[in-house]
Amino acid sequence: MIPIFSWILVYLLVFGFPPSITAQCRVPCRVSAFTPFLPSGVTIEKTYEVPGGSGLNGSYGEGAPLDLGHPTNATNLPHLCAVTVRVSLPNASSSYRFGLFLPPNCTWNSRFLTVGNYAQAGGINWADMGQGPHYGMATLSTDTGHNSVESDLSWGLNNPQALQDWGWRALKGSVEIGKALVEGYYGRRISYSYWSGCSTGGRQGLKQVQVAPDAFDGVLVGAPAWDTQHLFPWITRLAALNRPGTAGFLDNAGIELLRGAVQRQCVLERTEATRGRVADPFDGCALDWSRIRCPGDDPAQCLTDAQVSTAMSVYADYHSNATTGGRATFPGMPLGSEALWGPFLVGGPQVEFNEAYERYWLYNNASWSLADYDEGRVVADSERINPGNATADDFNVSRFRDGGGKILMYHGRADGIVPTGSSQAYYDRTVEAMGEVDDFFRLFHVPGMYHCWYTDTTVNAPWIMGGAGQAVRLQKDLNFGQGWSVPGFEGNGTYDALVALMDWVESKGAKPVEKVIATTYDGTRLKQRPLCKWPAKAQYKGAGDVYKADSWSCV
Repeated sequence: MIPIFSWILVYLLVFGFPPSITAQCRVPCRVSAFTPFLPSGVTIEKTYEVPGGSGLNGSYGEGAPLDLGHPTNATNLPHLCAVTVRVSLPNASSSYRFGLFLPPNCTWNSRFLTVGNYAQAGGINWADMGQGPHYGMATLSTDTGHNSVESDLSWGLNNPQALQDWGWRALKGSVEIGKALVEGYYGRRISYSYWSGCSTGGRQGLKQVQVAPDAFDGVLVGAPAWDTQHLFPWITRLAALNRPGTAGFLDNAGIELLRGAVQRQCVLERTEATRGRVADPFDGCALDWSRIRCPGDDPAQCLTDAQVSTAMSVYADYHSNATTGGRATFPGMPLGSEALWGPFLVGGPQVEFNEAYERYWLYNNASWSLADYDEGRVVADSERINPGNATADDFNVSRFRDGGGKILMYHGRADGIVPTGSSQAYYDRTVEAMGEVDDFFRLFHVPGMYHCWYTDTTVNAPWIMGGAGQAVRLQKDLNFGQGWSVPGFEGNGTYDALVALMDWVESKGAKPVEKVIATTYDGTRLKQRPLCKWPAKAQYKGAGDVYKADSWSCV
């Protein structure tokens, strides 16, 4: 006797699958699928059906020169439709592009994810978009209105409209238009809308919460460069502090010497003394400068008094004479961040970038140089002009909160690009503006993590937690994982902050995020530790394997 399911299979093979099933699972990846929903000034540049899988079948992007800012393809994609949209708004002198990844109707879970950009890069961030469809989400990224590498600011010269697009407008428009196209394409409404971005991407998310409080239900914000009007002058000040040829100049060798001393005093010696039972070796570490400072003037194995003075200025909070009210203009670098100092202080594309802000965005003077630098004037002008209206400093976000919106912010405690204190300042200013914020805004420090991802090999702190771009970096740089979520814990809200945020939002606040377990790998051994909601910190329980998260509690 032939089992009934065999007869059903024969029937389907002969007569075809029911129309409702095939229609739901098709990917109608053609321009005509979007034409009825296109507003004036919006066109579809390209559609492409991605078969999905490993290799070329699961890869999509535009690459250089079309996408200078994000030339890396998304990889290991599932079956989806990739769409490129161009927006030209003559009345606003605004033009930008955005991309969409659209899963088949049968796998789309009615969620919408937008991912952020990095630094001043222009281009669609296809690589980070690639994570969204694995979560079942329609996913978007904008090019912010220009095409450039991260360190190139020249496109802003005498171009205030392009700066507005980068600052906030291209993202706002992309999300609004993108949502309409997604809902038209699927024929149903978006249930929940999310944001994930780090660095400039973190700033973008916070800015949208302020200018478009209904855009997102939840934002995952990493190491946000939210205070552009002070961040850029602070970077220029670092270059002015560390000029080649001066007595206090710290070259790469001097910075590495300092890094080694910090690692010895704060990590190796404390770890040996505590047997690894300190979650953040830099927290509470007071440098003994006498062990670093030269007794004479030979800087071969030590730092001179002038170099120590430079280093201390880099660590110290910056108080400009143009800033009043007692607040620091910008926080100083944290201990443990020294490995990231070189590009800003010594060499690399960011050195030109130190002057580029003033040249191309602030003064529209391509010949401006550090010789023209006046600390108080630069800060005051930056506060007054605020190029692109990019700074996200409207701290009262009551409309976002009252609509059920949630913010989950995280920041590496060893960040040498955007210092950790910047996020702490944002959180504190929000509390000042709104009072109690715990019902919608939570901050998590990530001990030992650099800017957005990675950690020093000496520290080897757990840092993988579903943050923006982390899975892509693991796959691209280390050939590890699937390019989304946390390898081995994909889609698990205990380990993945984006999933934890979704649970918090969609439970109507009933599942607030108290901690997220961060992961890393020490050789072949898993190392995990809880990241605790500020102001709690992870503390060893007194017994158990220090590599295991359940040996730690949030205190």
